[in-house]
Amino acid sequence: MNVRTLCLSILYDGEATGYEIRRLCVEGECAYFVDASFGSIYPALARLETEGLVTSRTEQQDGKPAKKVYSITDTGREAFVAELGEPLGEDVFRSPFLLFARFAHILPSELVESRIREQADKIAESIKTIESAANQGQLTPADKWVVDYGRTVLGVAEQYMRSHMHELITMARAEPKKAAAE
Repeated sequence: MNVRTLCLSILYDGEATGYEIRRLCVEGECAYFVDASFGSIYPALARLETEGLVTSRTEQQDGKPAKKVYSITDTGREAFVAELGEPLGEDVFRSPFLLFARFAHILPSELVESRIREQADKIAESIKTIESAANQGQLTPADKWVVDYGRTVLGVAEQYMRSHMHELITMARAEPKKAAAE
């Protein structure tokens, strides 16, 4: 899955500007699929337009610069379905917290305890965000399946952190004792 396919997926459901596509990729429903920056979205949209998979039109705005609105073509819809039929790449999971946890044994236990609690709280907030988004509108059965999958994966991660945090804290080194004044 790449930025090109992600752009087609967003346009499959309706028109969008490059900015709206980026917003959906950062904070919207597509944030969990593929990492996409403005530097990758706009070139992808330009290639898609050159290939006839999307079209664009310019809309004037009062007091603002004109915006370019993209729409998927019938050929683009067919290409999107074909791309979904291609073999999927590996899921990518990156976690700065896991790097931190990997070296918990060289860190003060108070810091490790603080960070693991922060991480568990962040996961709980992510679950609430997913649930809130799910309650905002009508979900298709496929959308519900994806939301439930995300909620379940995050729920297991939070449960693991909370029930096993003591193990990581125990691995951390105790704060060095200050030397007694002579």
